Amino acid sequence: MAAPAQPKKIVAPTVSQINAEFVTQLACKYWAPHIKKKSPFDIKVIEEIYEKEIVKSRFAIRKIMLLEFSQYLENYLWMNYSPEVSSKAYLMSICCMVNEKFRENVPAWETFKKRPDHFPFFFKCILKAALAETDGEFSLHEQTVLLLFLDHCFNSLEVDLIRSQVQQLISLPMWMGLQPARLELELKKTPKLRKFWNLIKKNDEKMDPEAREQAYQERRFLSQLIQKFISVLKSIPLSEPVTMDKVHYCERFIELMIDLEALLPTRRWFNTILDDSHLLVHCYLSSLVHREEDGHLFSQLLDMLKFYTGFEINDQTGNALTENEMTTIHYDRITSLQRAAFAHFPELYDFALSNVAEVDARDSLVKFFGPLSSNTLHQVASYLCLLPTLPKNEDTTFDKEFLLELLVSRHERRISQIQQLNQMPLYPTEKIIWDENIVPTEYYSGEGCLALPKLNLQFLTLHDYLLRNFNLFRLESTYEIRQDIEDSVSRMKPWQSEYGGVVFGGWARMAQPIVAFTVVEVAKPNIGENWPTRVRADVTINLNVRDHIKDEWEGLRKHDVCFLITVRPTKPYGTKFDRRRPFIEQVGLVYVRGCEIQGMLDDKGRVIEDGPEPRPNLRGESRTFRVFLDPNQYQQDMTNTIQNGAEDVYDTFNVIMRRKPKENNFKAVLETIRNLMNTDCVVPDWLHDIILGYGDPSSAHYSKMPNQIATLDFNDTFLSIEHLKASFPGHNVKVTVSDPALQIPPFRITFPVRSGKGKKRKDADGEEDDTEEAKTLIVEPHVIPNRGPYPYNQPKRNTIQFTHTQIEAIRAGMQPGLTMVVGPPGTGKTDVAVQIISNIYHNFPEQRTLIVTHSNQALNQLFEKIMALDIDERHLLRLGHGEEELETEKDFSRYGRVNYVLARRIELLEEVKRLQKSLGVPGDASYTCETAGYFFLYQVMSRWEEYMSRVKNSGSACPDAAEVATFFPFHEYFANAPQPIFKGRSYEEDMEIAEGCFRHIKKIFTQLEEFRASELLRSGLDRSKYLLVKEAKIIAMTCTHAALKRHDLVKLGFKYDNILMEEAAQILEIETFIPLLLQNPQDGFSRLKRWIMIGDHHQLPPVIKNMAFQKYSNMEQSLFTRFVRVGVPTVDLDAQGRARASLCNLYNWRYKNLGNLPHVQLLPEFSTANAGLLYDFQLINVEDFQGVGESEPNPYFYQNLGEAEYVVALFMYMCLLGYPADKISILTTYNGQKHLIRDIINRRCGNNPLIGRPNKVTTVDRFQGQQNDYILLSLVRTRAVGHLRDVRRLVVAMSRARLGLYIFARVSLFQNCFELTPAFSQLTARPLHLHIIPTEPFPTSRKNGERPPHEVQVIKNMPQMANFVYNMYMHLIQTTHHYHQTFLQLPPAMVEEGEEGQSQETEMEAEEETVSAQGNLTPSPTDASLSQETPASQPDCSSQTEAASNQTEDTSAPCDIATAAEPVSAAAEATTPQDAASVSTETK
Repeated sequence: MAAPAQPKKIVAPTVSQINAEFVTQLACKYWAPHIKKKSPFDIKVIEEIYEKEIVKSRFAIRKIMLLEFSQYLENYLWMNYSPEVSSKAYLMSICCMVNEKFRENVPAWETFKKRPDHFPFFFKCILKAALAETDGEFSLHEQTVLLLFLDHCFNSLEVDLIRSQVQQLISLPMWMGLQPARLELELKKTPKLRKFWNLIKKNDEKMDPEAREQAYQERRFLSQLIQKFISVLKSIPLSEPVTMDKVHYCERFIELMIDLEALLPTRRWFNTILDDSHLLVHCYLSSLVHREEDGHLFSQLLDMLKFYTGFEINDQTGNALTENEMTTIHYDRITSLQRAAFAHFPELYDFALSNVAEVDARDSLVKFFGPLSSNTLHQVASYLCLLPTLPKNEDTTFDKEFLLELLVSRHERRISQIQQLNQMPLYPTEKIIWDENIVPTEYYSGEGCLALPKLNLQFLTLHDYLLRNFNLFRLESTYEIRQDIEDSVSRMKPWQSEYGGVVFGGWARMAQPIVAFTVVEVAKPNIGENWPTRVRADVTINLNVRDHIKDEWEGLRKHDVCFLITVRPTKPYGTKFDRRRPFIEQVGLVYVRGCEIQGMLDDKGRVIEDGPEPRPNLRGESRTFRVFLDPNQYQQDMTNTIQNGAEDVYDTFNVIMRRKPKENNFKAVLETIRNLMNTDCVVPDWLHDIILGYGDPSSAHYSKMPNQIATLDFNDTFLSIEHLKASFPGHNVKVTVSDPALQIPPFRITFPVRSGKGKKRKDADGEEDDTEEAKTLIVEPHVIPNRGPYPYNQPKRNTIQFTHTQIEAIRAGMQPGLTMVVGPPGTGKTDVAVQIISNIYHNFPEQRTLIVTHSNQALNQLFEKIMALDIDERHLLRLGHGEEELETEKDFSRYGRVNYVLARRIELLEEVKRLQKSLGVPGDASYTCETAGYFFLYQVMSRWEEYMSRVKNSGSACPDAAEVATFFPFHEYFANAPQPIFKGRSYEEDMEIAEGCFRHIKKIFTQLEEFRASELLRSGLDRSKYLLVKEAKIIAMTCTHAALKRHDLVKLGFKYDNILMEEAAQILEIETFIPLLLQNPQDGFSRLKRWIMIGDHHQLPPVIKNMAFQKYSNMEQSLFTRFVRVGVPTVDLDAQGRARASLCNLYNWRYKNLGNLPHVQLLPEFSTANAGLLYDFQLINVEDFQGVGESEPNPYFYQNLGEAEYVVALFMYMCLLGYPADKISILTTYNGQKHLIRDIINRRCGNNPLIGRPNKVTTVDRFQGQQNDYILLSLVRTRAVGHLRDVRRLVVAMSRARLGLYIFARVSLFQNCFELTPAFSQLTARPLHLHIIPTEPFPTSRKNGERPPHEVQVIKNMPQMANFVYNMYMHLIQTTHHYHQTFLQLPPAMVEEGEEGQSQETEMEAEEETVSAQGNLTPSPTDASLSQETPASQPDCSSQTEAASNQTEDTSAPCDIATAAEPVSAAAEATTPQDAASVSTETK
C-alpha cells in the first residue's frame, strides 16, 4: 500500500506581508472600509488584479484569501457590477471570491441579497461561460472554478435569490434535452405529466422568439454541460501524461452531479436526463478510471454517483421504495428486455425464454449479449428507448464496448442498499484509515473535492439521512483512530531486528506487543447470510509495566474496543522517527483490524464476568483476553485468502492497542444507526417531512397541530395577575372572578384554538371578528387542594418573573408539536426548560418526559433546578455516568433511585404503623405494602367514609364548624403536626383542612402501592428496570448515552411522550435524531407528542476534529441549526440578565432585538465601575514582543508570548488591587496559548497567597455555557484571523463576561475582518492602550462611566505593564513589612511569638536585599485561599501580615519577569510544552 504524500499546510500571510502586497495597496486606494477618500471605480483595476494576481499565480489560495479578506467582493466587485461593465475577468473575480467564502465557511450571499438587481444577468453570463469551448476564451481551470460556483448555487436553494435562478435549470421543461422516444416513454408512465407538458408547449408558443431561445438555452444547460464533460473525459489518454486541470475538472463535475442527485428538488427531473445521457457508462469505460494515481479520487466519486443514481426512491413523488418495489422495478426492466428480444431478435430466444434469476447476473448478460454485433446491440438499446433509432443501412457510431456495458449495467441484479450496509465491517482497516480522499489529514485546505457525503438542508429519505450520518460518523471516528494508532505505534519504535523479525525499542501506555493470538471460535452463519454469527479469538500479552498501567489493561471491560495491528518494519535498530514523513513506511504497518473485548481469562481459561464480586488475583505478568472479531471483516479476509492466495491476516498480528474509554464508543453508535436502518424507524408523521427538509417548515408548530389543547394549567408560572397580563401583550385577558382578592395564582388559561383548516378560509368581513376573538384569553384562578397539615406538604413554587417571550416558549412547550427556543447568552434557557418540564408533569401526569443534553454539566444544572420545583422526586431518574457530579446529597442514578424507593418504603411503613397504633387496630398492618393496602381499604377508608357521612349530612342548613373537628378520626395520628389543626373559623375552611389531612394519608398508601413491585422483584437490576419503564416520569440522559444504549432501552420496552433537548445546537445531527427513536412504535405509529429543542445556533456548533468533515461535509451542522435554516418557526428569547448592557452590545447585533432585563440597569454590581480600570471593556493592542508575534511549534498549536505575559500581568494587577481571583477567568482561542498562560501563571503567581490563580484558564470553546465576572481574553493570532472568523466563536468569546471584558489582540489584523466588524467597531472606538487607575482599590464606589477622582495611567506595552506590576507588588510587600514591624512591639507575655516573628523578619530582610540586588524580579506566588484578603491599599489586618511574612521565606523565590531592560525569557521554555502533540478539539 503506497503511503500518501503529506499535504502541505496553507501558510497564512503575516500583517507585514499583507501591507506590502500589491492587492493591499490597491485596496487602500479603492475599497478598504477604513479609508475615507477612495478613488472612483475603474474596470481596469479588476482586469489587472485578475490577470496579475489570480491567473498568474494559478489561482493561489493565498492571493485569493488576501483579496477576499480585504472586502474586495463587498466593497468593489458587486457594488459596481452592471451588464455594461461585465467581462470575463469580472465574472471570474466574483466567482473566486464566492468560492473562497464557502471555503472559509463564512456567509457568501449577503452582499448579493442587498443588491439583487443584476444577479439574473450575472448568472446567465456564468451559464454561458460554463459551456464555452475550453480552447476558447475560458481555460479549463477557469471552467472548474465556474463548476464549483454552480455547485455552491445548487447547494444554496434556501436563498430566494439563488433559487429563483437555479429553478429554471432543473424544472420539468429541462426534459427538452431528452431524446424524443425516451420523452414519450416517460410521459406515458405518468399521465399527469402529459398535461403539464402540453401546458409548457402552449406557453412557449406565446413567448417572443428571443425569450423562447433564452428559455431553451437554460433548459438544455445541464444536458449540454454533460456532453461537454464527456468530450473532456474522452480526451484523457490511458497512459500518456495528462494535465491535472482536466482531472480536477472531471472530479468537480462528478461532485456537481452527486449534489444534484442527492437533493430531491434538483433530482426530480434531472435524474432522467442523467440516465438518458448514459454518463455513468461513459465514465466507467473512460481511461481516467484506469489511471491508478490520477483516477483514484475520480473512481471513488463515480461510485458515489452510481449509488445515488440508483437510489431507492420514486423521483416524482419523493417516497422511499421498499425492497419489494425495487425488485419489481428490476423484474420489469428484465422482462421488457426479454419481450423485445423475443419479438425482434431471434438470436436472443434462449435469453427471452429463461427465467429472470438465470439471466440477471452480469456474467449471464455478457454471455447472451457479447456475441451480438454492434448494430444489433444498438437496435436492442433503441427499442428500449435508450438510444435514438438506427437509420436503415447505416452502421452505429457507438463502439461495441459502450453498447454492451449500457445494456448489462442497466439490467444486472443490484445488491440492496441495506444488504450492502449489513455486510460492511464496522471497524476501519488500514485501507480506509490512510486514504486521504476519504479521511484527509488535519492539513485539509478546502481546495480539492473529496469522496465524502455532505450534510446539507435536505435528504432524499430517512435511509439516505441515516446513511450519510453513518458514513461521516464512521470516518470521523476513523480519523481519531488514525491519530491514536500513529501516536501509540511510533512510541513503541518498531525496528527490524538482525534476524528480520520485529524488535520494539520503546513503549506505549495504550499499546502492547502481542505474545500469542489464536482464533478460538467461528460460529455458523444465520440462514440467508454468508458471514459467521460470531468470531472469537484469544490475545495474550505480557504486562511487565507499572502497576497503574497494568490496572488500566486489566480494567478493560466488556464491549471496549481494541485494535490489532501488524507491523513489519524495514528500518534498522535505532532509526529515528520523523513525524513529518509518512507514517506507514517508517513503521512498516501492514494490517489494522478492530476487535471488541469479551473479558479477561482466569487461570482456568474462563472469562471473568463483570459484576459486584471482586476480581480474582492472577499470578504472573501474562494476561489473555477473549475478544470478538468483526464477522463481516473475517469473512472478507478469509475469502481473499482462499480465492486470491493472500496471506492469513490473523496469523500476523503483533501489537494490540486500546483507546480512552470516553472516546471509544464509536462502534456502539454505528451499530445503533445500522439497527435503525434495519428497522422500520417510525418518526411521527408531523415530523417526517421537516426532518428531511421538505414541505411547510411551520407544519409542526403548535398553532397548526390538529390536537392543539385549549385549556392549560400554568401552575406556578405566573407570580400574580399583573404578571400574567404583562405576559400576553396585545391580548384581552378575561378573568372568571371579579374579586381582586381571588385573582391569585395558580391560573388556568383557555386560549382561542383555531384549527388549521379554518385559517385558510378567511373572508374579508369575518376577519375583524376573528382577530378580536383570537386575542381573548379566559383566565381562571384555582386553588391547589390542601395537601396536609405539615409544613413540608406546601408545594414548592417558582420565583422567577418570566418575560413575555419566555412565557410564549413555555406555552409552546406545553402544546403538542415541535418547539424551537433560541436562547442567547444569559436569557434563562434553563429556567424556561425546567418550567416546561414542571408544567407538563402537572398537566399530563400520565405522560413521561425524556430530557437530553449534550453535556453532563448541563444535565446537572437542569436537575438542580428541577428539584427546587414542585416535582415528586420519586419520579426523577438520571441515566449515564454523570450523576456522581450532582451537587446534591441525593442520588438520581438507577441504583440510587432503587435505594431511595427501598428506604422510602420503610419510612412509609413506619407511618402506617403509627397510624395503626393511633387508631388502636391490632395486628401487623405495616409488614408489607400489600398488608398496608388491605389496612387502608378496611380500616382507614371505612372510618373516613363514616366521618364524611356524619359531617356532610348533618341535615342543618348551615353546618357547624365544630363538628368537623369533633368527629375527625385521625386526631391522634396528626398530633405531631402544628396545632391546632382546625382553625374553627368556618365550616368550609375546616372541611378543606380535613380533606387535606386525608389526602396526606392517602398519598402514603398510593406510594406504597407503587412500591409494591420492589417487594416482588428481588434483584437490584430488575428493580431499576421497573423504575425506568414504569415509575419514573422524568428521565434524563446525555445524547451520547442515548446513542449507546438505544438497543437496551428498546428491548426493555422503554416508553416516553415528550422530549426536551437542552444545548440542542451543540449536539451532532445524528445524536439529536437517535433520541426520537428510543421506543418501539405502537400500532405502527410513534407515541411522541412534543419535541422541545432549546439552543443557540449563534454559538459554537458540535466539535468535529477533522477539518474536512467539518468544512466539506458540513458535519458540524446540528439538527437545530438545519431546522433554523430550513425556516422552522422559533421563539427567540429577547432579554438577557447576565452582563452589563455595554458588554451585551458587543454581541446582541447577532440576535433579533436582544435587550436587557431591568435588573441589569438597577442592581449596584452592574452600575458600579470596575475598580482600578477606566473602562468596563477594552481592546488592548499587543505588538510583536522581541520581534515575534504568533508562533506555531506544532500544527495548529498557536502561541503568542507577548499576549500571554500581558494577560497574566493584568490578572496580577487586578488581584493586587483586591479583586477575588476566582471571579476572573482567562480565555484564549487556541490550546497552545492556554498551555503557555498556565505555565506563566505557575512561574509568576500561582503559588503566591497575595495573588493566587484565576478561576479558569481555558479555551473559548471549552468555556461555552459558563460565565464569570471578569474575563481576560487573548486572541493569539497576528498573521491571519484564523477560526475567530467564525462569528459563532466571537459571540461565545464576547458573552462570557458579566462585568468586565479585556481583550488582547493585534488590532490591525482583526479590525479589517468583515464578519467581525459589528463587535470590533465598538471595541476600536475606545483607546487601544490599557487605561488603569492604580490608586483605586477594589471595591470602588465610582459609577460606571464616571471620570475617576484618581489619576489615570496609560500602559503603552507589555514590558511597561510587567514592570508596573512588579513595582506595585514590591510596594505592597514593603507596606506589609511596615505593619509587621509595628505588630512586633508586643507585651512580654508574647515574646516567644515575637522572637519567632523576628527570625522570620531577618530572613525576610535578607531576601529583600537579594531582591533589590537582582533588580527585576517578581513574585512566584501559591494558594489562592488568601488571594482576596489583602487589598493593596490597606493591609491593616495583623493576621494577613503574618500570613504574608510566613509565606515569604518559601514563596519569593526569585524568578525572571519582564522589565523594560530585560524582557521575559522565562516563559520561552513554555513556548513548546511537551503536551503540544495532544492538540485538542478547540485548536482547530
